[in-house]
Amino acid sequence: MPDLTILRTYAQKLPQSLPASILFRHSSKNLTIFDAFPKSMFHFLVLPRVQEPHLDAASLSSLQSLLKGDKKQAKEVITALAEDATAVKKDIQDEMVQRYGFKWDVWIGFHGAPSMAHLHLHVLSADLCSERLKTKKHYNSFHPKLGFFLHIDEVLSWFDAEPSYFASLVRMGEKHGSL
Repeated sequence: MPDLTILRTYAQKLPQSLPASILFRHSSKNLTIFDAFPKSMFHFLVLPRVQEPHLDAASLSSLQSLLKGDKKQAKEVITALAEDATAVKKDIQDEMVQRYGFKWDVWIGFHGAPSMAHLHLHVLSADLCSERLKTKKHYNSFHPKLGFFLHIDEVLSWFDAEPSYFASLVRMGEKHGSL
């Protein structure tokens, strides 16, 4: 059984302390790691680093916990995740071209109901080709058109929505234990 808090553990460490088999890259705000159970040929997780006292582990526990806090800080965290994820997407596409001579879609998004503690953004190739993709649930949770995978652009659009809509998303997440 996987350790459901391992992402939080990584986010609290100095990037230099993580082995190359786990850490792909890092920035001042985020870590990008290889997904331990990849559901595609290319699958990474971008995690916001815990940086006390500004960003504590509790506020970064999930998308829902982040959105319940300061809206400006939440937008900064999500924007930084998006920027690092975009760089990873470019790395993936460059590797696709180098290995296969062409590139295909790369999806960037959150799970609406994540299974791991600590906010993480998935960056994965759209092939969904992996020995780890074993069940319908796996497929449904990553496919961007089935409602369980929240595309990064959609999440960023919430910050520009009417304040009442933003608040209703947070309340809905609390009620259903998602986001």
